Amino acid sequence: MKFSEYMQEWLYGEGGYYKTFKRIGKEGDFYTAVSTSAFFGASIANYLYGQISSGKLPKSTALVEIGAHQGYLTGDMIRWLYTQDESLLESMRFCIVERQDDVIKAQKAYFKENFGDAVKIEYYKSLNELNLDSAFFVSNEIFDAFPCELYKDGKIAVVNEHKISWQDASIKELEFAKKHHLKTGEIAVGYEEFAKEVANAAKSFEFVSFDYGEKYVRNDFSIRVYSKHKTWPLFDEELNLKEQFKKSDITYDVNFAHVIEAFESAGCKLVKYQTQARALVEFGIIDILEQYYKVATQSQYLIQADKVKTLIAPTIMGDRFKLVHFRK
Repeated sequence: MKFSEYMQEWLYGEGGYYKTFKRIGKEGDFYTAVSTSAFFGASIANYLYGQISSGKLPKSTALVEIGAHQGYLTGDMIRWLYTQDESLLESMRFCIVERQDDVIKAQKAYFKENFGDAVKIEYYKSLNELNLDSAFFVSNEIFDAFPCELYKDGKIAVVNEHKISWQDASIKELEFAKKHHLKTGEIAVGYEEFAKEVANAAKSFEFVSFDYGEKYVRNDFSIRVYSKHKTWPLFDEELNLKEQFKKSDITYDVNFAHVIEAFESAGCKLVKYQTQARALVEFGIIDILEQYYKVATQSQYLIQADKVKTLIAPTIMGDRFKLVHFRK
């Protein structure tokens, strides 16, 4: 099978890694910006509130998280919106697009424990189920979870019994490689279809997503297996694919030029592509931290300030992670 099919089965097949709920954070396999600090979601919500209060988005806008995992990001955004204007909990819709039943079950438990019956969350298995007038789509680390092909000098990887070999690439793959000046690396599969689904899910919207990668190809393989905060390059001699199959995460750096190309082809306009650090500062994360300083103890403030530093420090997450922001 082609590598993209192997990766699809690894992550989403029966018993696949993402098929059941996986805890994120110190006790899980990996960290995300969401698990690092609630200020991440608060900052995005602060931007969303600014768009609503200025009249650029209606108060009836639907907040839609795609691939919400534990539900923390939506929860953090709802909390901040409530502090700014509690009436938004009545006027807005809050939606999650999630395919995995076990994950939905964990999300429902989280929202019930934290919000009781005060907030209604709508669940959808697919973007195709949505037909919204106005939406604010948000996702975190979703593009690196799309299956990909491995390309090298005109050939793509195929897998047989967990062993990788190479065959001639298709005309479409060769054309993509030529267009993106790709000699060695990953070609994501599914960005175009996903962008079309987002574009068709609402009459007007903003789409905000964070992920790690660059706006160009590295011409090297970034794909890696990630488990319990340890990383193995896919072609590491010590890595046993059969042992790791479906038991660990498998991911790669995002080619944001490909993401932008897919969304623009679907009729979306690129608003911004920039580092996570710059985006969060523009969204108001420093102002939010300063507000927290006024109500928190010194020790509480220092803990949160350290977490914010992790999000925006160039040597940690600040420069490696990027924001991509579209509008229709």
